[in-house]
Amino acid sequence: MTHAMHLHILGICGTFMGGLAKIARERGHVVTGCDAQVYPPMSDQLRNLGIQLHEGYDAAQLETYKADLYVVGNAMTRGMPVVEEMLNRGLPYCSGPQWLSEHVLQDKWVLPVAGTHGKSTTASMLAWILAHAGLNPGFLIGGIARNFNMSALATDSPFFVIEADEYDTAFFDKRSKFVWYRPRTAILNNLELDHADIFPDLAAIEKQFHHLVRIVPANGLLVVNGEEAALGRVLERGCWTSVERFGDGQAWSAGPLRADGAFDVRLHGEMQGTVRWELMGEHNRRNALAALAAARHAGVPVARGIEALSLFQGVKRRMEVRGVVNGITVYDDFAHHPTAFATTIAGLRQRVGAQRIVAVFEPRSNTMKLGTMQGALAKSLEAADLVYCHAAHLGWDPAKALAPLSSRAAIYHDIEPMVEALSQVLRSGDHVLVMSNGGFGGIHAKLLQRLGAAHRDAAD
Repeated sequence: MTHAMHLHILGICGTFMGGLAKIARERGHVVTGCDAQVYPPMSDQLRNLGIQLHEGYDAAQLETYKADLYVVGNAMTRGMPVVEEMLNRGLPYCSGPQWLSEHVLQDKWVLPVAGTHGKSTTASMLAWILAHAGLNPGFLIGGIARNFNMSALATDSPFFVIEADEYDTAFFDKRSKFVWYRPRTAILNNLELDHADIFPDLAAIEKQFHHLVRIVPANGLLVVNGEEAALGRVLERGCWTSVERFGDGQAWSAGPLRADGAFDVRLHGEMQGTVRWELMGEHNRRNALAALAAARHAGVPVARGIEALSLFQGVKRRMEVRGVVNGITVYDDFAHHPTAFATTIAGLRQRVGAQRIVAVFEPRSNTMKLGTMQGALAKSLEAADLVYCHAAHLGWDPAKALAPLSSRAAIYHDIEPMVEALSQVLRSGDHVLVMSNGGFGGIHAKLLQRLGAAHRDAAD
């Protein structure tokens, strides 16, 4: 290990930077950090590790926290007082991915999971398979895997699983984060236009994915979704590594989904075993195939991987049941892109049949706020029985985008009236699917509380 340093992390409360802070602390470094909103659960996790947190981006904190290195999160921009002062003083700084690359991943067998959707879930599956097989991997994931109950872990194992985000690295490094990750076994899960705030079109993202492909060694492996034309185009630009494809008609394929969620796994047409679990949806079958293929490259027999997946409990905020009141089930899901809306609803539909699905969402990601995806919105939600949109602070008109759903769709600008309207329309047997990549104003708890109150009123 390198000698202990004092790191001051700018933007410490995001999932990635918070995970990085935990890993740095576990490796013996002194860690402090700042963020605009220091609040639980990340603030509690960090303070429990002995990490001092500073609220805000003021320049004065550079006097309080005289660090050996300032690690700059990608939410930091020019114009923020702490950034301007750091640059004016010529203080040493780097990005989070660069620090990780140079201080943690240097001698590791790194297994990055890249793609528009499913990164956290697939990375969690992969880390769990390796852990179940006794390989004790380190990991840094953008969600909390229930099997570990944490998003990041530093270990002495040669294996390290990382969620490989294509978003840019920092204000001074506009390449995708994943170019820093020293990949050996890389999963390319899928590829669509996302992050429209930084990528003008799909071709721009394909270029970044090819930057990742360029640095996977010849003795590594690319595990690629064979059903994605965009990933096919990425590989056509040049590929120097063995490729294993997954999906229908590919080397790795899954048998039909059974009523209980179980499915068979085949490799080159040969039966490998049956995954039996509680996870919903076609997308999770593909995620499972990718994780099994990557784990096999790291030395885990497929049968052992299947055994691990049957014990996999999923990731928090991925179809997480937040409560059931009076026969009404409320779920929390991280979906924030039309394709994710569609696959999440389809997965739930497979499980609940004809029972009503009420989709409640907020277009909160930068891509959704820009309105880039509005044309795909109605189609992505059409399998839901009712659709409720929270439309605060948008630069486009959701009523127009949701018009094809006619009376099935309702739009609200405030959460309280939306909760009230939902409480009037919901009935026993309904499934309320709340989709957002943010906190959504605590709508889950508010709705469950309101439904509980309504139920008590009815009982009185």
